[in-house]
Amino acid sequence: MPELPEVETLRRQLSPLLAGTTLLGLHVLDEKLRGLEDPAGKTVLAVSRRGKTLEFHLDDGTILTLHLRMSGRLRWQTEPGWCPHTRFVLVFEGASLLGIDPRRFATLAIRRVPPPCPQIPDPLRSLPAERLMKLASGRLLPVKSFLLDQRFIAGIGNIYACEILHAAGIHPGKPSGSLTKGEWIGIASSAKAILRDAVTCRGTSISDWRDLFGRPGVYQHRLKVYGKAGEACPR
Repeated sequence: MPELPEVETLRRQLSPLLAGTTLLGLHVLDEKLRGLEDPAGKTVLAVSRRGKTLEFHLDDGTILTLHLRMSGRLRWQTEPGWCPHTRFVLVFEGASLLGIDPRRFATLAIRRVPPPCPQIPDPLRSLPAERLMKLASGRLLPVKSFLLDQRFIAGIGNIYACEILHAAGIHPGKPSGSLTKGEWIGIASSAKAILRDAVTCRGTSISDWRDLFGRPGVYQHRLKVYGKAGEACPR
């Protein structure tokens, strides 16, 4: 599943391409996505990210939201034609943005009013250890499950939760409410460093993930523990 670094990679690649451009049309190729209003004629003001969700802010106040789920990715294409497993196409002048999703779980929606914005920490921006400790207080939930819960922290998935906890030296099964302030500081510090490094690497490509231009990420070459069950621990 694309996690925060993969979605942030797309946001950074899309922003300079789409800001100020006009949508010429939306072609929906999958029945599961039928019923969407065609945003043709609207201008993209900005592309943002909320956790693992991409948001395309349009000039009429609406927001086109995309969650890639398990196997979704985007492809920028300047030549005619569609790739296998393309579920939708956003058409621009001289180029198309293809939504490719072999497992067909990705969701696309248009919101007329932005949803309520809970103050959920985004690890690329701010991850206060004190707040995490307060949120976890009294919880028996394993710390790995806590990191994966999007109600508490936005954008972390299985790959990066494993790497963050290993870097911080904390067992993933430890009850989140039992962690000390020092341990939460270690988690926050590791999360920021690992996620920023993963964004620089354009994410982790283990199976389906490719960036906007079809290139695999390279962070998989830096993984310390994810997918390495039975191997000697690097520490």
